[in-house]
Amino acid sequence: MSFYKKLPGLVRWIIAVLLVFLFVMTAYRFFFFFKYNPPGKPFSGSAFLMGLRFDIKFVSILGVVMLVLCGLPFVNPLRNKIAKKIWMVLLSVILIVVLLFYVVDYFYYDYLQQRLNASILNYSSDASISTHMVMESYPVFKTLFVVLLIALYAFYIFNRMLKNHPATELPKRKFSIFYILFFLLLALGVFGKLGQFNLRWSDAFSLSDNFKANLSLNPFQSFFSTLNFKDTRPDIKKVRAAYPEIARYLNVQQPDSVHLNYERNIVSNNLTGTHPNVVIVICESFSMYRSSMSGNPLNTTPYFNSLCKNGVFFDRCFTPSYPTARGVWATVTSLPDVLGDNNRSASRNPEVVNQQLIINDFKGYDKFYFLGGDPSWANIKGVLLNNIDSLHLYSQENFKAKKLNVWGIDDKNLFLEANNTLAKQQRPFFAIIQTADNHRPYSIPAGDLGEFKKVNYPDDSIHKYGFENIDQLNAFRYTDFCYQQFFEAAKREKYFDNTIFVFVGDHGIAGNASALYPSSWTEQRLTQEHVPLLFYAPKLLQPKLVHTVCSQVDIVPSVASLSNLSYHNNSMGKNLFDTIDNAAKYAFIIDHDTKNIGVVNDRYFYSKNLSTKKETIVSVTDNNPVPVTATTDSIKNNMAKLTTAYYETARYLLFNNKRKY
Repeated sequence: MSFYKKLPGLVRWIIAVLLVFLFVMTAYRFFFFFKYNPPGKPFSGSAFLMGLRFDIKFVSILGVVMLVLCGLPFVNPLRNKIAKKIWMVLLSVILIVVLLFYVVDYFYYDYLQQRLNASILNYSSDASISTHMVMESYPVFKTLFVVLLIALYAFYIFNRMLKNHPATELPKRKFSIFYILFFLLLALGVFGKLGQFNLRWSDAFSLSDNFKANLSLNPFQSFFSTLNFKDTRPDIKKVRAAYPEIARYLNVQQPDSVHLNYERNIVSNNLTGTHPNVVIVICESFSMYRSSMSGNPLNTTPYFNSLCKNGVFFDRCFTPSYPTARGVWATVTSLPDVLGDNNRSASRNPEVVNQQLIINDFKGYDKFYFLGGDPSWANIKGVLLNNIDSLHLYSQENFKAKKLNVWGIDDKNLFLEANNTLAKQQRPFFAIIQTADNHRPYSIPAGDLGEFKKVNYPDDSIHKYGFENIDQLNAFRYTDFCYQQFFEAAKREKYFDNTIFVFVGDHGIAGNASALYPSSWTEQRLTQEHVPLLFYAPKLLQPKLVHTVCSQVDIVPSVASLSNLSYHNNSMGKNLFDTIDNAAKYAFIIDHDTKNIGVVNDRYFYSKNLSTKKETIVSVTDNNPVPVTATTDSIKNNMAKLTTAYYETARYLLFNNKRKY
């Protein structure tokens, strides 16, 4: 207390104001807990602690603004009477805004079981109906009266604070030190935590319990985090119109266009009771045209190519979109990420973070996710921990190896440490390993340069076969070296023979593939989504080369079927090993940069621009123009219908594939 009294009056006054706001926010969280806590769920100290951090973040933002403005003598309420009156009114107005946010948040959760988010703005399109519904359902005027009373009392409190914290005369140097230290403390509060990334809404969902996550959220956090997504919600009329087309494509067992049922219940006939392990490797920038499997003369992935010859290899696999966050989303959820632009990936949207996953139907499996870096990027951590039951998430701080660069530890050590963990398991496991070295700055550990030999080719050859420079090429080759190190270690472990390994690129890279594929692959940027897909299990799967088109979203349904599991599928993914489904195969692609959506099959790629509505159909097998005939017109129309149906359904399912507790 004696130290507090030594602080400058301005600093003490700002602290007192911030404590008032912090008290209001904390009091509301207790009220929210006692009102909405599910029966039998105990008090959660972790949720309140996380919530306190969110609240501190927002009061710290207010504190920084106050401190900077009050640094000007004519704005300092302790030295200027006019400034004092202005601050009294301003702080009262800010408190009213805060209270109104919390009131709306309370009723919004009561209505939709969601914390306040930007989707509330969609109700403005039917403002009259929405207003009448609110007025008839909730005590609006009584609530506003209470808010006004609290604001008047706050005005009184703020006035007392100014009297209790007079300006303190301190030596200029000492005052400056206090001022700077307080500013740095507030800045730390704004950042929210020590680490590479600041405190984000996804940290709430790391609590692995949806109610705890909602309890900890601050309505300002959830609202402003979703503001960029307010125009991404589905159009239910378009979804219903598309339903018959997509229900046929997905083989929905009990079509229902009224309730929009997409569920498929897959029943296993496995009588042995044994189930294989699953290891899915999401490979950074693993672009097909740059690999040996495409016939690239630079022979960048000879070891992986040998694996493909001994596994089930799909050479026409596409990711729905670019970049990594969207690739991880599609792999984990079996839904394409069709939201917004590249700064508005689904993983960043609190409204869709709660998803029903096939992964959770791997009952009796221990679940792991291995990532060499910090999982907070693009809010992936919240997606993983909130949706995958009892997930063991390993990131850079959990490994013995030291960080190589901004992306964490190198891929070789990531594989080897993951292998050591998996080798110790006594139960079946489902594991995902996400690599990162095939990414700028293209670092290769100095310790590996003795065994891994860099190559050097002329620039014209490098560019002709898809690479920008020699560093990029060697980084791609280093991934192949890491795959080899992983398998040489895994083959020595007991789990290897009973494990299905799946390798897929998180995305491809747009580039010139004209030396290897028809020109449409380069011109239509198919290289950006074209990736290798390998299912490798020498003791369980017969080698096969599959030219049929498939998608990243098909991976988890496929491994669930290969694992002899009964599972519930409400996603867009299909089982690639289904011998009964003889329907034509397609892969959906969305380019968020160009705003093109489309589908590709074994012969054609159809695309439509969401802005201009321009349609294009090109051959993916040769450089000849697609002839205009009754047959090709029919093909184009069918692909156009499926493209629209797929896109509208994907938008709908992102918001309506909630976990069922």
